[in-house]
Amino acid sequence: MVTIDRVILIILDSVGAGAMPDAADYGDEGAATLANTARHVNGLRVPNLQRLGLGNILPIKGVAEMATSQGAFGKMAQNTVGKDSASGHWELAGLELRSPLTAFPDGMPEHIVHEFARQTGRQVLGNVSMSDESTLQTFGEQHVANGHWIVTTSSDSVVNISAHEDVVPLEELYDGCQTARDILDPHRVGRVIARPFNGPRNSKFEPTRRRRDFTLMPPRPTVLDHCHDESVPVIGIGRIDELFCGQGLDESLPTRGNTDGMIKTVETMTRLDHGLVITNLGDFDTRYGHPRDPEGYAHCLEEFDVQLAMLLSRSRDTDLLLLTADHGNDPTRQGSDHSREYVPLLAVGPSKAAGVDLGTRSSFADVGATIAEVFSVEDLAAGESFLGEIS
Repeated sequence: MVTIDRVILIILDSVGAGAMPDAADYGDEGAATLANTARHVNGLRVPNLQRLGLGNILPIKGVAEMATSQGAFGKMAQNTVGKDSASGHWELAGLELRSPLTAFPDGMPEHIVHEFARQTGRQVLGNVSMSDESTLQTFGEQHVANGHWIVTTSSDSVVNISAHEDVVPLEELYDGCQTARDILDPHRVGRVIARPFNGPRNSKFEPTRRRRDFTLMPPRPTVLDHCHDESVPVIGIGRIDELFCGQGLDESLPTRGNTDGMIKTVETMTRLDHGLVITNLGDFDTRYGHPRDPEGYAHCLEEFDVQLAMLLSRSRDTDLLLLTADHGNDPTRQGSDHSREYVPLLAVGPSKAAGVDLGTRSSFADVGATIAEVFSVEDLAAGESFLGEIS
């Protein structure tokens, strides 16, 4: 078997590969982030992803199927109940949840709202399910006038707390979100998200890039923990630290968008000879998926494809590069929530990976199981490694 020294796992946040069989249970029939986005813009131009085998996974307008791709290709089903970023990342790392995290599709219960207001000393505006863009325009002026928190929820296991940076200092917003996190822990809510904003500019309030996620602690160890315990360096780039509560990480590098994330990934590869690098690229989801901007989503995919060439040029023969996602977020659909979809899987590195059809995997946890086998660390409770198929 080929020796692999480094695994670079790139998570294209929300880049889904078509509705799962149970999508109707989530109101997501017909969701297909990649295919619908490509159709909306009359075809994607992603030649590097095409060469790796993206078009072999599902029909995507503008992305041809390759007779012999440079990578292995397939798609993965989600076993975890739900479609949130935290649980999606956890499953990729080998931790499946069999019972759903708690969601508040119609706002938080009043007793939780009252306790949050009591502990933070600020009252609450909203407490309704609403998209991020609508939230700021609906409640922004009221918030500026009275300083109340803007709180919104969704069908995902998320509570959003928004505040204007000139009205509520950033550290107070973060402290308030930590208070909410502590209150919501017994209720198993996946994430509390601090959403600072500014403006208005051109009559619109705008989110800033100082968002921060306060995530529920993973309930069991993941492949990150197992690698860390066996002295395999684990470096998280982007929101990885927030989504895993820092568990299993030797180093965390925050980023300011996808481009910064790719630059930091390449820089990390130049100094790391052995270990695991996990990068979350969140612009697909936050900047274009939730706001339902298919043109922006397509452009973001095409930008990533250009940056992917830089990463591939820095890869070694002993690297395993994995490209996948944590859920879908079809920007052509109504609403603003994630969508219950398969996720793509591309594996590049070992020469035997070229052209291998990995099929439809039964769990995101197959990624975690493969990483565990690469580094010979403790087996995970979930997932089936595909290392033997590609090396």
